Amino acid sequence: MTTLIILGGLPGNGKTALARVLAKQLPAAHLRVDAIEQALLAAGSFPDGVGPLGYVAAQRLAVENLRNGLCVVADSVNPVAASRAGWRAAAAEAGAPFLEVEVICSDTAEHRRRIETRAADIPGHRQPTWADVQVRDYEPWDAALVIDTAGLSSADAAAQVIARL
Repeated sequence: MTTLIILGGLPGNGKTALARVLAKQLPAAHLRVDAIEQALLAAGSFPDGVGPLGYVAAQRLAVENLRNGLCVVADSVNPVAASRAGWRAAAAEAGAPFLEVEVICSDTAEHRRRIETRAADIPGHRQPTWADVQVRDYEPWDAALVIDTAGLSSADAAAQVIARL
């Protein structure tokens, strides 16, 4: 069934790894807001950052892909209720159901290790530091599904998401 899967959670929790597995298994379009934001930065002059433009572009792409009958995996931090509402509005516009999934890592040492050891895979993208993650604004979720990736493989996390679809 054509569905918008809305992933969110702090950097380093495993969203992108989960999104990649879901995109292959479903199959689905994978819309990674970090990649869209970096493309916007590379293409234009944004001295104060791109603000919500990455989310707006990704949500428009989600509508178009859903209308074309594809499942969509939205991969972004979604730190505030407004960004989550934008994804729900995109699903409604496309007439598609959605599943909100908050990705967490309950093991603080593991979360920190992930942040401190990962390499950037988007040219020009600056990875957040552990200090950045610690002070980031992040509003609590009312997600339908919470996936704890501490000790859980991306494949097992994907199986939990697919079981809820």
